[in-house]
Amino acid sequence: MPSNTIVERVVADLQKYPPFDELASDILQELAESVSLTYHEEGEILFRKGDTLKKHAFMVMKGAVRLFDNVDGKEVLVDLCDEGDIFGVRAIFAHQDYVLTAQVAEESLLFELPVDKIRHLLETNPRVSLFFAGAFAKSVEEIEHTLTEALGIGQRLCREQSYNNFLQNETLEVKPVTDVITCLPDITIRDAAKIMSERNIGSIIIVSPQKCPLGIITDTDLTKKVVSRPGSIKEEPVSSIMSSPVYTISGGKTIADMVMLMVKTKLRHFCITEDGSPDSPVMGIISEHDIITSEGNNPAVIMKAIMQASDRDQLKEQRDKTENLLQVYMEQEVAVHFISNIVTEINDAIITRAIDFSLKELETEKEFMRPNIEFCWLSLGSEGRKEQLLRTDQDNAILYAEPSAGEKEAAHEYFLALGRKVTGILQHCGFVVCPADIMASNPVWCQPLSVWKGYFSRWIVTPEPKAVMHSTIFFDFRPVYGQAKLAAELKQEIFSLIAKNRGFLGFFAKNALQNPPPLGFFRNFLVEKSRDHANEFDIKARAMMPLSDAARVLAYEQKIPEYFSTVERFKRLQVLVPGMKELGAEAAAGYEFLMRLRAVNGLANVSSGRYIKPETLNKIERQNLRNVFSTIEKVQKALNLRFQLDYIRD
Repeated sequence: MPSNTIVERVVADLQKYPPFDELASDILQELAESVSLTYHEEGEILFRKGDTLKKHAFMVMKGAVRLFDNVDGKEVLVDLCDEGDIFGVRAIFAHQDYVLTAQVAEESLLFELPVDKIRHLLETNPRVSLFFAGAFAKSVEEIEHTLTEALGIGQRLCREQSYNNFLQNETLEVKPVTDVITCLPDITIRDAAKIMSERNIGSIIIVSPQKCPLGIITDTDLTKKVVSRPGSIKEEPVSSIMSSPVYTISGGKTIADMVMLMVKTKLRHFCITEDGSPDSPVMGIISEHDIITSEGNNPAVIMKAIMQASDRDQLKEQRDKTENLLQVYMEQEVAVHFISNIVTEINDAIITRAIDFSLKELETEKEFMRPNIEFCWLSLGSEGRKEQLLRTDQDNAILYAEPSAGEKEAAHEYFLALGRKVTGILQHCGFVVCPADIMASNPVWCQPLSVWKGYFSRWIVTPEPKAVMHSTIFFDFRPVYGQAKLAAELKQEIFSLIAKNRGFLGFFAKNALQNPPPLGFFRNFLVEKSRDHANEFDIKARAMMPLSDAARVLAYEQKIPEYFSTVERFKRLQVLVPGMKELGAEAAAGYEFLMRLRAVNGLANVSSGRYIKPETLNKIERQNLRNVFSTIEKVQKALNLRFQLDYIRD
């Protein structure tokens, strides 16, 4: 008979979870007296598929247990049970052997609940009976769903979903070019080429005097049939090289229509005529480019629209579209590294256009004279690491070449004015201002190369807490516009300074351990206590920063010159640092998971995604987070060992 103290503890634990939270105290007391508490190590098999039913069911008190089946020799995860979950009950209902295998996913404490006690509760307590019946039905549904997916039906559903997405996108009508440029068949090739050049078009339709299409020439025709041929044929009539007949269609075609037509005809240009036949006048033309650009959520289209934007509103419109693109990519489970590359390119293009606009405005306003000095726009922090999927706050700076003694003040005023204009445009596009004012509009962060070298020298030689704090932002700089060689020179200076001050790396590494993994064995999520985010989990500070900080330290130790993301850094470190081959891959995969989780949370809550309500995470996400925390712990231990951090005072 267990002691009263132990029984009371079991009662307290059982009361936290359904269905035991609704049992009368005397019934709960009786159940608690029959429960056994057992410890299990990671990897231990509790029961296998086909095993005879044990005399007890299981309830997870601490840790996690995975339930899986084998389909065609492949292991299929059906469920992950964590705190409060009961498993091994279905067999009690069905009076049969186990249909799944249970394996301990991490070291765990389990309650073993006697089968006869559960049966008694089922027979005497309607609420318990209802709970288990519901759980049983849900369990069956989940098992069937999971196994169905494993057998390939899920793939069909995915294909159907993709097909539906395809239909939704592809039923859009392709907008043809209606201002069609045409010419008569007897004009010379030279004149036709001149028209194409002056009008900046890639094709011209050759028409009869009645405007009916006779043929078409394109840039490709000029290259293959004129430039590459010996002798000059430029004075020959354009009809001698045109592709004829031209393929004619009627208007009102959808993207799907045109894609099918392109596949069928292998042509890239289609002429729209009044009745769709070559015997009626030309009304428009659709090219392969027009078909592609008809899809709004196409990164190439967004990029082109940004490059052609003429004002800040158009930039904002394209950045809004990027958010939609991000949503689609997330729903379709597109790889995070691909998404981050796309979004980084789009962000960089917006910054570039914002700088173009600002330079032009400054030139027009004539308040400041542009100095004949090279400069470089730096993105810092997450954007510097190419990881800013959502529009979070700005972190940027301006680095310019050394002005002469007489032009220092004017140069600073000009680049500061530039910084204010650009950051204003970025704010208009949804990138909020940095709370710490680490932006190019701040005079402190708009400086010539010599001052920047001085900043880094001070931070490295005298690594005070504030200096180390800066390191998490400024050491992740990346040139986005202007002279990248200035940024490269600054980076080489940093490598040189670190080589002369090896102690800095120790402080750098020590700072990377400031955020230990928030979840360990027998502990719950560490949530925030502040009023604004009480009981929410800070994924940036608690999970992402420990990994990005560690990767940064090792990247600078290894003098990696490229402006890498955290994932790219870990992948490079796999090769450069002994002992990091497997851990680097693990950390890279974990960081990608965190980026996805934060982006999904941000899209769902129209926020930066930084703060997550733990109750919104599903079991798989919780388990993946646990795995990432385990990785963080290993990375931090490796960092601690590598830099002998136990011997460095705080």
